[in-house]
Amino acid sequence: MASIMSFVPYALTRPLLFGLDAERAHELTLDAIARLQGTPLQHLWAQPRIDDPVSLAGLRFPNRIGLAAGLDKNGRCIDGLGAMGFGFVEVGTVTPLAQPGNPKPRMFRLPQAHALINRLGFNNDGLQAFIANVRRSRSFRAGGGVLGLNIGKNAATPIERALDDYLIGLDGVFPHADYVTVNISSPNTKDLRSLQNDAALDALLSALVQRRDALARQQRRSVPMFVKIAPDLDDAQVRLIAAALKRHGLDGVIATNTTVARDAVQGLPHANEAGGLSGAPVLASSNRVIAALRAELGAKTPIIGVGGVLSGDDARAKRVAGADLVQVYTGLIYKGPSLVRECAAAIKAA
Repeated sequence: MASIMSFVPYALTRPLLFGLDAERAHELTLDAIARLQGTPLQHLWAQPRIDDPVSLAGLRFPNRIGLAAGLDKNGRCIDGLGAMGFGFVEVGTVTPLAQPGNPKPRMFRLPQAHALINRLGFNNDGLQAFIANVRRSRSFRAGGGVLGLNIGKNAATPIERALDDYLIGLDGVFPHADYVTVNISSPNTKDLRSLQNDAALDALLSALVQRRDALARQQRRSVPMFVKIAPDLDDAQVRLIAAALKRHGLDGVIATNTTVARDAVQGLPHANEAGGLSGAPVLASSNRVIAALRAELGAKTPIIGVGGVLSGDDARAKRVAGADLVQVYTGLIYKGPSLVRECAAAIKAA
């Protein structure tokens, strides 16, 4: 019954939401979840979590399906989103200071391709508001869910001072995170992806690992740190990143963010909008990067696979490519909460 209740409202509301501007629909949905989470009306979308536990990076994940960062940038809806059956939820990207992001309109649906293009630009309410929201969340983590907090840099911070912002973010979220993700792969903040280059990545990771280890000693708790990378990397770049992850002792990697490529959507309305493309067209490129990472990192380093998951088969394909865990975002917009159980069940059955 719970799964039926979670499916029927979305089947009814999706046409209404898709009749609105994409960002407006997103905001209305998050506002509703924020208001209704923790109330009896949460049953409109809640569904039982599929039990398929796995231990990675010192954490126990109740199942292998998570929510990718970007959907809930301010961490307002952790309990409500977690009630969809996720084993883990990642919120952010948060920046030290509040910022409005890029000018609107900045989010576009490509329904024929089951895709989105966004150029939001880390729009968020800033670190202090984010932490306050995280501290207010209760039920998801109390029920065993794992919470990831994703950090980035402010648009106004010069790229040569990016480390300052990441250190502020790490200091702020460390006491409240089950794991921390360092986002260096959004295409919507100027020059951010240059941090994936060899020398810049070495400097960034060295400083962040040093600070993480100091915080762990001070607070007497271990918090794994992951790096999120782009799908628009060739094999040589993947090898360099994998080597840097191993060299600096990162706990894992999230592959991948959105793509700037447009080959798969040429000719569709909005295809030429600037920003990151997500959804079904990213599946192949994301899986290629995952497979290349797995070949370089070996079997033990955790990889979280994200990009293009719209079915249980897509989730299994991520696992076949080499991902230990799988995240969804755009698929949730197109398919609704039932996708979470479909993916978790498919992986459990594999």
